[in-house]
Amino acid sequence: MMNLKGNPELTPKNLMRPLKNYGIACMSMGFLIEETAPVVWRGLMVMSAVEKLLRQVDWGQLDYLVIDMPPGTGDVQLSVSQNIPIAGAVIVSTPQDVALLDARKGAEMFRKVHVPVLGLVQNMSVFQCPKCKHETHIFGADGVRDLAKTLGLDILGDIPLHVNIRETCDSGQPIVISQPQSDAAKAYLKIAMEIVRRLPVPPA
Repeated sequence: MMNLKGNPELTPKNLMRPLKNYGIACMSMGFLIEETAPVVWRGLMVMSAVEKLLRQVDWGQLDYLVIDMPPGTGDVQLSVSQNIPIAGAVIVSTPQDVALLDARKGAEMFRKVHVPVLGLVQNMSVFQCPKCKHETHIFGADGVRDLAKTLGLDILGDIPLHVNIRETCDSGQPIVISQPQSDAAKAYLKIAMEIVRRLPVPPA
């Protein structure tokens, strides 16, 4: 919930209330700064922001906490991996060569800091023409699968390049909710199940 200034509301314990939609709680640095303001933080400022999102948000009882990080091996990734107990990392990449370079560095970084890499997801794997159904591998074919073999990791699934995914995300009705029987929605659900299957069982 937001107040009129665009800032998260606070609980009586002075914790920020996350936004919620379809039962999912969400908090982002984008909610805490002006819409057009860039984030040009480094080092201690980055970790301070991460700590705020983790420790000063009223998350309540969660099944899983997912942290979406930018590509690469910069301050955000190092700060999170060195200061927070992480059950596992998932590397998401398109199949093109330039993206795979970052994906490989990310996987190697997590291994170096002893964070289990659960597997890789191949994003924008194929485009299917909505009229003739012809499939085109715009960003290349199987690049992430080849990288997974090289690293000895599993492929968790493929996400197609589909206009419905973009449209439903922009409208605030994700495809797994608005079109749950579609192939794209099933691809997301399959990946989610593969991730959960690889996570350690939480203590009772």
